[in-house]
Amino acid sequence: MKLYSFFNSSTSYRVRIALALKGLTYDYLGINLREGQQYSHAHRELSPIGGVPVLVTDGEVLTQSLAIIDYLDNRFPQTCLIPVDALQRARVLEIANLIGCDIHPLNNVRALNYLQNVLGVTAEQKSAWYKHWVAEGLSAVEALLQRHGSGNYCVGDEPGLAECCLVPQVANAERMGCDLSGYPRILAVYRHCLELPAFQAAAPARQADFIA
Repeated sequence: MKLYSFFNSSTSYRVRIALALKGLTYDYLGINLREGQQYSHAHRELSPIGGVPVLVTDGEVLTQSLAIIDYLDNRFPQTCLIPVDALQRARVLEIANLIGCDIHPLNNVRALNYLQNVLGVTAEQKSAWYKHWVAEGLSAVEALLQRHGSGNYCVGDEPGLAECCLVPQVANAERMGCDLSGYPRILAVYRHCLELPAFQAAAPARQADFIA
């Protein structure tokens, strides 16, 4: 397997966590989003949207982190990341989609660059935009965790898809200076996961293309 990734991409981070939780090895190919390598013709051949992650496996090319993780869960079911039980599965997907659809698209590199480079917002306005949508989304995640009585993990007793999505989102929010003090359940899950070897192996600072 080959994974096209960027150390600081939260979507790539999700897939790295999933691969680590399943104990799968792969070749890491860095795509520098800051230099625009994702928009090269060669990379567009792999990812039509011009993004990461991209997983190449068994001669097939897969894009979109949630699709990749779903594939991995079906292809390598030994460590289940998406529960089989209908209710637990729905709760995991609820959290993953809230992060993947409601928070991340508004705060990814493409959106932030468009705000600043095309619409001409100031750096302060861009930061306010980022923090507003993170607060909206994480408040909803916190409410779900409260509703379902989360413990060390979002749902159940093992890390899975929900944590694959939550940990990178919180890491990015911390990096961008968001106030996370109002999300005690989220922080409890986040801090517990950071102690686990799979999450440590997937961390941005541990990647070959890490830029300090």
